[in-house]
Amino acid sequence: MLAPREGVPPVTADARALDEVVAAFAAGSGPVAVDAERASGYRYGQRAYLVQLRRAGAGTALIDPVACPDLSALGAVLAPEEWVLHAATQDLPCLRDIGMVPARLFDTELAARLAGFARVGLGVMVETVLGFSLEKGHSAVDWSSRPLPDPWLRYAALDVELLVDLRDALEADLERQGKLEWALEEFAAIAAAPPPPPRKDPWRRTSGVHKVRRRRQLAVVRELWEARDQIAQRRDLSPGKVLADAAIVAAAQAMPADTRALAALHGFGPRMGRRQLQLWQAAVDRARAMEEAELPQPAQAAAGPPPPRAWAEKDPEAAARLSAARAAVTSHAEALRLPQENLLAPDVVRRLCWEPPADQSPAAIGEALRTLGAREWQIAQTVPLLTKALAD
Repeated sequence: MLAPREGVPPVTADARALDEVVAAFAAGSGPVAVDAERASGYRYGQRAYLVQLRRAGAGTALIDPVACPDLSALGAVLAPEEWVLHAATQDLPCLRDIGMVPARLFDTELAARLAGFARVGLGVMVETVLGFSLEKGHSAVDWSSRPLPDPWLRYAALDVELLVDLRDALEADLERQGKLEWALEEFAAIAAAPPPPPRKDPWRRTSGVHKVRRRRQLAVVRELWEARDQIAQRRDLSPGKVLADAAIVAAAQAMPADTRALAALHGFGPRMGRRQLQLWQAAVDRARAMEEAELPQPAQAAAGPPPPRAWAEKDPEAAARLSAARAAVTSHAEALRLPQENLLAPDVVRRLCWEPPADQSPAAIGEALRTLGAREWQIAQTVPLLTKALAD
């Protein structure tokens, strides 16, 4: 399929055109295919730079959320309907930011996983299930560019062209396998999930920070990361385009005393101007001058059980429980043609095995799984085998 069946619609980029889209989609029928394009790697944050929709009776719409930043009227019209997205958790945050929040959804990627498909990318699924090959050559382009080139718009429109058809085929497949209720439960949980809280100490996610051991060096990472983040936000650039993570780690390890020493490090080469070098060196100097009490503490271990490799030494009985439980869950997942992590999250299995309920009855294990966030269908499928595994 080289182009949408009805052609590529014009981009909606003003209030009048948006009103027409809202009216058309309100008058349409059936599920609404929804997709969004971001500019990851180019711009700061994960905002949407194009929103694509398709619905029977309304056709396809391409909306520019830069020119039309408030889509809450469209979101309100579509809120009662089922939204069809592929990998919904990737797009829901940026859609929420512009006023579009579904009450019901169907995630074709997750549906494909539950149906037993090994490869679940949209292009592969459309080709495997529907027999159409879609062009996928523009997924990583800079969608913040304006005007958007015609080939990009054609690609974006094709992303929603067959999404409802794929949804219908996967729904039928899941129903044949007796898994449709499982999928609907998963979709409801995604739609009901609240926005994640802000990440604590986001600078600790700098790639390679595990190589930095000393607290003062960690302070350099923090100061450089925060300085970079401020610049990236102000200039609306991806932080990696301002300063690479590898450069931050190199500066933390070397603790350069001046800009000349800084310029000799990887990532601070001759192309970097003197003012930039001075800015980064100032961040290093701030860390060098900090009092001991101001330095960040080493990263604390995440709450919960220790890494499984340490279980045999720390608690051999827990290690035995984990081995039996993992084997049971993996075997059952294979029988159901499911990824093991979709049958039951590995972290849930670990936490259950590290601190099992004192009463290891099926009811108690089921309640423990529920407390750990397992869905009801997962509990029904895994309680019998986990009860036996823990007992053995």
